[in-house]
Amino acid sequence: MFAPRDPDEYLLDSERRVIRVRRHWASLVWDLFEASGLLVGLVLVSYLLPPGSSWLFQNILWYAGLVVLLRFTYQVLDWYVERIVVTDKRFLITTGIFTTNVAMMPVTKVTDLTFHRSLVGRMMGYGTLIVESAGQIQALNRIEYVPNPTEVEDAISGLVFGDKKGQQQDRFSMLKARRAAVGKRKAAKL
Repeated sequence: MFAPRDPDEYLLDSERRVIRVRRHWASLVWDLFEASGLLVGLVLVSYLLPPGSSWLFQNILWYAGLVVLLRFTYQVLDWYVERIVVTDKRFLITTGIFTTNVAMMPVTKVTDLTFHRSLVGRMMGYGTLIVESAGQIQALNRIEYVPNPTEVEDAISGLVFGDKKGQQQDRFSMLKARRAAVGKRKAAKL
């Protein structure tokens, strides 16, 4: 009831899922450092206070530490439920624990696709995907911390910019087959 919906529930029956990933765990590193630093700071302040100091101030410090832990837990859960899904028809990103947000963009609107990998990203195995569309800024124009960027880039590039000549030849061969079938039916009727 309170669990976020599975991203596959947003897919149509005619869609084929190509990629389904969550952001790389490295997206949580800054949040971890922030929470650790705040907790260490709170503990140091607590121990540096004189022994006869106010119990109220001590309690406030420990409740502040609890708030820091709860905030970090929320950030980890939010990372866990976020999914990046690419189908043969559209890009989707589902986010949110209590309120689910679904951002989507049709694959047909993609005009350019760029992958950026920093030195740290190469060492840890993530990259940034920049999706550009025809003259519009979409909800999915920059997707950071994409895991396995080489495989993701290959799959998306093949999907978006696939072999158009081969697709046209397939379409023309289907038209020829249809015409031949119609021609045979007309000849059979005569």
